[in-house]
Amino acid sequence: MKRIFPVLVIVFFLFQDPGYAQVVIENHDLRLVLGNNGHAESLIHKATGQECLASGVDLPAFTVKQYRPYDNETQLTYVTRPTVFPANAVTRQGDTLRVGFEHLDYIAVISVKTGDHYIAFQPEYFIKKEKKLGVKAETRVDEMTFLQLPVKDREHFGSWLNVSWDGQVAVNLLGTDVHTRVDDVTGKGYHILRAATVKDIRLTGTGAALIVTSTDRLLDDVAQVEKDYHLPPGVASRRDPKYAWSYYECRDVNPGNIDEHIRYARMGGFRMMVIYYPSFARSMGHFPWRREYADGMEDLKYVTKKIRDAGMIPGFHIHYNKAQINDPYVTPMPDPRLNLRKIFTLAGAVDDKATVIPVEENPQGITLFEGRRLLKIGDEIIEYTGYTDQQPYRFTGCKRGVLHTKAAAYGKGYKFGLMDVDNWPIFIRFDQRTSIQDEVAEKIADFVKEAGFRFIYFDGAEDVNRPYWYNVSLSMERVYDQLDPQPLFSEGACKAHFNWHILSRGNAFDTFKPEEIKEAVDKRHLGAAAYNADNFTCVDFGWIGYTPPGERTIGIQPDMIAYIASHAAGWDSPLSLVGDLGNLGSHPRTPDNLAVLKRWQEAGRAGFFTDEQKTELKKARKEFVLLKDGQGNFELHECHQIKNIAGNDPHIRAFIFRKKDHTWVEYWHTSGESSLILKTSLSHVRLYDGAGKKVKIKKSTDGILIPAGGIRYLDVDLPEKEVEELFKKAIVQDN
Repeated sequence: MKRIFPVLVIVFFLFQDPGYAQVVIENHDLRLVLGNNGHAESLIHKATGQECLASGVDLPAFTVKQYRPYDNETQLTYVTRPTVFPANAVTRQGDTLRVGFEHLDYIAVISVKTGDHYIAFQPEYFIKKEKKLGVKAETRVDEMTFLQLPVKDREHFGSWLNVSWDGQVAVNLLGTDVHTRVDDVTGKGYHILRAATVKDIRLTGTGAALIVTSTDRLLDDVAQVEKDYHLPPGVASRRDPKYAWSYYECRDVNPGNIDEHIRYARMGGFRMMVIYYPSFARSMGHFPWRREYADGMEDLKYVTKKIRDAGMIPGFHIHYNKAQINDPYVTPMPDPRLNLRKIFTLAGAVDDKATVIPVEENPQGITLFEGRRLLKIGDEIIEYTGYTDQQPYRFTGCKRGVLHTKAAAYGKGYKFGLMDVDNWPIFIRFDQRTSIQDEVAEKIADFVKEAGFRFIYFDGAEDVNRPYWYNVSLSMERVYDQLDPQPLFSEGACKAHFNWHILSRGNAFDTFKPEEIKEAVDKRHLGAAAYNADNFTCVDFGWIGYTPPGERTIGIQPDMIAYIASHAAGWDSPLSLVGDLGNLGSHPRTPDNLAVLKRWQEAGRAGFFTDEQKTELKKARKEFVLLKDGQGNFELHECHQIKNIAGNDPHIRAFIFRKKDHTWVEYWHTSGESSLILKTSLSHVRLYDGAGKKVKIKKSTDGILIPAGGIRYLDVDLPEKEVEELFKKAIVQDN
């Protein structure tokens, strides 16, 4: 008898009708009860006796999906569409479950591994039930849900880790390898935790672990699963003492300027420095060396050694799943393993000069964006300007042999495709079904091993072909598995269930303009921080783009730095700064900006912030100033900005707060030096510089004259409202 799919084992026997006992699966922590109809009835956390399943939700624990009904009589009866067949029977035989499904003539065999603190489920094979009517060919399984449970909602739900938890109990359904599709469905008062397999990925031999435990030991149990199934050590990474360290990302770093980058990194209190690969490579893919790295790897090793000798961890910011359009993977001979988004068939022969390309398929809906209109036919790349979406279908305005490829003639019926150009658009994505990702992973691993990188940023993680839930993790795993040593921790640009083990720190956001950076923190970083915290992960409160003042911007200012750093501290999260030497050197407030960064980082590493303070630091639109007293102890004060200073002068920024029953003002000039005339008496005020040293105040005919340049602190023995009025009525005097 012909096999329709290889995992189907043809064994004929009579599957028993319902009437047997419930199936109970338990370990030290949990008891799962399945009805003999294959539906989940109970999930108990033994230590507390809590029922973890939502009441009143009748849900099959197992289902099979066919993309259309395949059985001859079934397809003659039901409509052609994806169809889900629920479980209708389950028995346990030793360490396996035997699951039957409505209308299907086979039984799924699922192995059950009972550990002390998790229970693992893994589809193994299918067996054929005895036929009662006619002779039929076996029908395929397209997808199988091999466990789904309606878990009642708790205070937190982490959709990345797939865990529902509160202060007492956590329920987690965790994939045990990259091929398992793990997700959830939101119900009213519950989430369905689901683990499934897909035939086009891997139907059997891949699984998931069910954990029901006290929340304080959840990560211990996840770590055990990681160990038993040889997964990346995401738990150990999150528990590393360096986990919350922030980083300075070098831009255009080379052996000639690494010392200057290190100087700025130290000024900001950073203990990690990250190198972005364009600093040393002309393109992504083959990574040809830039001229600044005339000695290649030796020069890169020199740079990373400098970082280590400065007491900092070197990190590596990479793209890894696509090739730059100037890379040998693309030009002059495009690699056949580059991804094609859509395949076309020539409707007629074309010569090497044709500017119209006739095709059989309708191009409707494909991209017309500049830079993304690329077709790969043979070893040639063609750029089109338009197409017809009515017959006869054609690509029009074609430019032949672009990106230094060679134009050629092609016969009718020739197959070719739309290149998978990313959104920038300067990269072509890899086909993750091929070996190209492994090939590039080896190159990246060489850089990591030789240069000694200990942190990895997986940028562009979304740039993969479908299915995204699988290839986002798979492409990353293919790189991660090559790394020796494995990174202390990693960040990345796209989350999928399995890469929780790899991306032990959440992503950074792209840079924002100084004028919108506080709003961006409120709208982007804080939401991401809460989401990541539900998944036992921090988020990177970066990247901070270091923009100097100019005609169109006030530039990044100390209060903006403090806003980012304070909210990061509230979430025990790192931040990252883009270190551009030109911008750092041209910004008059760089010493102040970096001093603010350093102070917040030092306070975090010292464990200064209490839980109550962190609760306040997490709140949107709240601002704080962090100081050191004369004994070097940290002080945290909530503050707010004084608006409309000196008739709305744009160059003076000031923030007011209370300290020891006095009113204090932190103020500075955004881009230079000037003075402020305040209409008050010398007896009311004292002035200090950023280091806490007292500064002499001059008298003026209208009051007092105070310098405005770098950060200074004014201690005023007056109520807040009066001090605000002093600044609003101040007069700016140019130096």
